[in-house]
Amino acid sequence: MRKALDRCEVVCINHDAVNRVRKEMLDEEVIRNIADIFKALGDPNRVKIIRFLAQEELCVCDLAQLLGMSLSAVSHQLRALRSRRLVKFRRQGKVVYYSLDDAHIVGLFNQCLDHVTHE
Repeated sequence: MRKALDRCEVVCINHDAVNRVRKEMLDEEVIRNIADIFKALGDPNRVKIIRFLAQEELCVCDLAQLLGMSLSAVSHQLRALRSRRLVKFRRQGKVVYYSLDDAHIVGLFNQCLDHVTHE
């Protein structure tokens, strides 16, 4: 039988470390909200939308053209991002423009990008 290399071979709890980390534990609602954001970013089309909107404000039609998707499919993706406060919109006449909700989203995206592209 093969030994698992990714776990301890004996039980040895460092109670001091556990107590230090436990003191910094996040509230369950905050944890769920963070997980929900990562879940939203688990879709490649939503990641593309975040990337496009990090460059400039775009309308739904622009995003549909860039993604090669229907307007209704893009609107569905935008609703998912908007409900998690990742994007916001503004209406100008008959056109709805989308942008990132705030600079935190760009920072989150750029950190992920740096992580996956560094060697």
